[in-house]
Amino acid sequence: MPPKQIVPGFYELRVGIANVFLLESPGGLVLFDTGVPGSQDAILQAIHTLGKTPQDLKHIVITHAHPDHIGSLAALQRLTPARTYIHPVDAGVAQRGGDFDPRHDTRPFNPAPGLLVGMLFRMFLRPYRGLEPARIDVELRGGERLPFADDIEVIFAPGHSMGELAFLWKQHGGVLIAGDTCANLPVLDWSLGYENLEVGKRSLKELCHYQFEAAVFGHGGAITRGASDRWRKRWGTLPG
Repeated sequence: MPPKQIVPGFYELRVGIANVFLLESPGGLVLFDTGVPGSQDAILQAIHTLGKTPQDLKHIVITHAHPDHIGSLAALQRLTPARTYIHPVDAGVAQRGGDFDPRHDTRPFNPAPGLLVGMLFRMFLRPYRGLEPARIDVELRGGERLPFADDIEVIFAPGHSMGELAFLWKQHGGVLIAGDTCANLPVLDWSLGYENLEVGKRSLKELCHYQFEAAVFGHGGAITRGASDRWRKRWGTLPG
């Protein structure tokens, strides 16, 4: 599947169960997340479709270190000159690699509210074995701008992962790269699981303070118009 343009210069690519995103920036081509293990060929093909080469990929920005987001990170590091950016809470997970089992991990991962979500959580969440360790070049804490793009704000948004980051690109009315803070499958709702649901609720409510025309998600389709209004309607009434 070719990359889908969300706004000029910003593209969504579905790789397996997750979405990754490509941004054409003055600092070079940027990839947000890397999908499950084995996604590197699809990502490189998407880069080629945009008229670029692997050498044009200068930055890989990770929203959080769950296997469906860092699974192809090490492979892409071998194939491109890209530097990698992540929150320090999740940096060690990416660097260690190894096994990830949400049922027995040292960071408990529990289903989000709702009977259907709980059923989907049990149905689709599976262990990942032997994730390849990856290199981390820069740690991002939130509150800063990306060092290569001062129009992209880094937002610390823990909950789904305690190292979750969201990113607000302040072009085209604002584009929120929401990671797995929530999902849009097929409507704006919880992600399947959270390391800390109460913290996740606070992050979702904090994101109501931002203005953005579009929002994209690790899972589910993009919202391309009026995204922050829809976000506030769904999450603005959360307690806290």
